[in-house]
Amino acid sequence: MYKAVFLDMDGTLLKSDHSVSELTIQTIQSLTNKGIPVILVSARPLNAVLPTFRNIGLPAHYPIVTLNGSYIVEAEQPIFQAMVDLATTKDVTEAVRPFNATIAYYLRKEWYSEVSDSWTDYEQRIMDVKIVTGPIDQLIKDWSERKIGPNKMMVMSQAENISKIQTQLRKLYNGRLNIYPSKPTYPEVMDTTGSKSNAVRFISERLGLKPSEVIAMGDNYNDKEMIQFAGMGVAMGNAPDEIKAAADYITDTNNNDGVRKALEKFFA
Repeated sequence: MYKAVFLDMDGTLLKSDHSVSELTIQTIQSLTNKGIPVILVSARPLNAVLPTFRNIGLPAHYPIVTLNGSYIVEAEQPIFQAMVDLATTKDVTEAVRPFNATIAYYLRKEWYSEVSDSWTDYEQRIMDVKIVTGPIDQLIKDWSERKIGPNKMMVMSQAENISKIQTQLRKLYNGRLNIYPSKPTYPEVMDTTGSKSNAVRFISERLGLKPSEVIAMGDNYNDKEMIQFAGMGVAMGNAPDEIKAAADYITDTNNNDGVRKALEKFFA
């Protein structure tokens, strides 16, 4: 008997137009009405998750996993966060600089970059907080004064360039940082305690649930570990072969109600 569901958003719950089908919403609400929590687990920052959270009618007290597991809130209050230390933040920035890529730095509901360009403009469309730009030294000075650091860094560039960047970062920070692509043009860099699988484990323990009692669904490389952690790991039909191979079950695509079909199968 499964007692909770953890859902990735982009490429999983959300269709390509970022909407959720009405039938999927009804299925999710039928579960929550029976006391089965449905938890959103996203690479997005909180303010880019809340519109979907509210649209599908999830109870306000439900936890929300954001920034790939690096920032978790309950009733919009933080219950967990992982931050990249400022020395590492600067080092990663300098390691990426020769590749001429854009880095966005996410902190809770805030986000920053050294530049404003087409990559940040695209992300701004899903953000209701305006980006803050400035030289990395100035940003680090400001963060240092506030005794904070980014929960997540996201590198943005063309896929061919990203492949080289990811190889370089993994060589430099193997075992010291979590580096996951959320899509071919977006590798995301976090502290080792920040991951979707750690977030699913944290919330499951908070709810008193065993891994065997939870379902996790996702479509991309940053979902792989949570799919493997869950008692029932579900890959979307649009997931890469590596993610499908890691799953216990493969459902339909995000554009063809894959989430709804899986939920109906396991909660019939």
